[in-house]
Amino acid sequence: MAQPIPLQLPARDPHAELQARLENAPLQHAEALLDAYEVLQGLHDRGVFELLRGALGSSDKVLSILVDAAKTPEAIVATRNLLILSKVVFTLEPELLENIAKAVPNSLAQAREQKPLSLWQLFKKMCSQDTRRALSAMLGLLESFGKSLGARKTVDPDNRSDEQ
Repeated sequence: MAQPIPLQLPARDPHAELQARLENAPLQHAEALLDAYEVLQGLHDRGVFELLRGALGSSDKVLSILVDAAKTPEAIVATRNLLILSKVVFTLEPELLENIAKAVPNSLAQAREQKPLSLWQLFKKMCSQDTRRALSAMLGLLESFGKSLGARKTVDPDNRSDEQ
């Protein structure tokens, strides 16, 4: 009959393994460690660590100031506006946004370097299909904006004081 082979595994010491890895780390990651030391020195030279130590030391006071600032109506409106603007930016196609980002500085540079267009040249530009397409988009935005301005509730004249 077959006899089982006894398997004796040496006891594993996780602390010794970590110690060995730690001793080999400077050799294996020397370049990364040198870069990290340079970054740390740069942060130290600019006083970032002192600022962080001060913030940690007075974290309760800093937190209460931040909470008080965040509770103001202006901060709430700014946060809402930022969320709405982020929705708009996230719906734009990246190519469109990239084209706009390239067109703005190019157009401004041309406007500085060239003399202003004559009325006839402006009219010819206005008649181009690309200009009309952009104007249509801008007019659509303006129309929506105008509708939202007109949709606001008007002040009840009975509740207003006489301004005569």
